[in-house]
Amino acid sequence: MINDAVTIPLRTDNMLAEIDGPIGWMVFNKPSRRNAVSLDMWEAMPEILDRFEQDPAVRVIVLKGAGDVAFVSGADISQFETSRSSPEANEHYDRVLETATKRLQECGKPTIAMIRGWCIGGGMAIAVCCDMRIATEGSKFGIPAARLGLGYGAPGVGKLMDLVGPSFTKEIFFTARHFSAAEAATMGLVNRVVTDSDIESYTRQYCATIADNAPMTMHALKRTVGELIRGEKADLDLCARLVDACFESEDFIEGRRAFMEKRRPVFRGV
Repeated sequence: MINDAVTIPLRTDNMLAEIDGPIGWMVFNKPSRRNAVSLDMWEAMPEILDRFEQDPAVRVIVLKGAGDVAFVSGADISQFETSRSSPEANEHYDRVLETATKRLQECGKPTIAMIRGWCIGGGMAIAVCCDMRIATEGSKFGIPAARLGLGYGAPGVGKLMDLVGPSFTKEIFFTARHFSAAEAATMGLVNRVVTDSDIESYTRQYCATIADNAPMTMHALKRTVGELIRGEKADLDLCARLVDACFESEDFIEGRRAFMEKRRPVFRGV
């Protein structure tokens, strides 16, 4: 982070949220446990996303892990004695987790998982809910559910399957092994693989490219892709309304004028 970034106060120290120009940074901040996600961290995610979405200056949201060892190494199992100690506690935990991942997946702004190191279990669940994933060459991916005897719910399986397809989904779960960044790229699990030293500068430049574009167009595209994934249940009328809103926007006028005047457009998201 840089010195003039705006820090958002949170109820837990295990998460950090900062606004740095057009980027909203969500940081999983438990490096002593490889950023394993605890209940308070799941609870903080929707709060952070709400803040980022409410700020028109934020054009892209980046999720990262503190330190250089892990993005997120999974759920913090050391908490399970209390957070999963009864059917009621289990139900509460699952509800909080589902709320967090659903909120991330449905975020109206572009989201990027910047992955350095371990991205395991719950880390995979978080990364898959983002729009894009940029990883270092040394990153490792995996879902160890079969080694723990855990059942994995249909919503989480479906998100992964939408991304990598049925065969790779089965391979990930059946083997429960760790996959390299190169293998993840082959599956389509990650969009880009870069060196460890380059990942932050590469991600910042990627965000700058996205931030230059029209927010309403990106929002319409994101919602349209989400609807089309639903197949026959897709709300095509909603997709059409989002397209109409783009054509009726001031940004569309600005885009046309900038093109004709051979200058860089300045989009405001209206």
